[in-house]
Amino acid sequence: MKNLFDNDKNNEGNEESKPKKKQGFTILSGDSTDGHGGYGVGTIALNNLTPIFVDPTDEEVFIDMGALHARSSVEKRIKFTADRANTPNPKLYWLVWVMVDSGSEGPFYAGLGACEMQVDAEARRGYKSMPEHVNNMDKALKKRVVADQMDDKSKTLLKKFLIDHNEEFWNRATEDVKKALEV
Repeated sequence: MKNLFDNDKNNEGNEESKPKKKQGFTILSGDSTDGHGGYGVGTIALNNLTPIFVDPTDEEVFIDMGALHARSSVEKRIKFTADRANTPNPKLYWLVWVMVDSGSEGPFYAGLGACEMQVDAEARRGYKSMPEHVNNMDKALKKRVVADQMDDKSKTLLKKFLIDHNEEFWNRATEDVKKALEV
């Protein structure tokens, strides 16, 4: 009778004779480009990047850190596509990536990357362009400003929010940031 619990034939040769490689993870801290050349070189730090949602319909502006991983309150339970036609009754949101940098005078708003999102919560469908989100996040991290596609109402709401959040940051903000949010 064949022994069904004998695994010798299944493990012939290589499984038990080779030590198993353990898959761990590396915690990166500080500057990943400090010259060691190992794992993690080229990673980016998102410490100074803040995702801010602008809802021009309800005139709301709020920070939602879940957006860094596409898990914001706006994005949860929504199936996104790159086709606007798949969103039957869209509600406009702007996800604005805001970069805060520090200078000799103190912290300031250094970059903006605005991305359009349309969401139909009832139908659980939405539109967003992932390449746009990635590229505008990258531009904000590089202290560039992309907000020209935003409507005037959304710009005004965002500007008021940034000033109310920290007026000193706004006063020290780059001219590009201030100019981009002028109406």
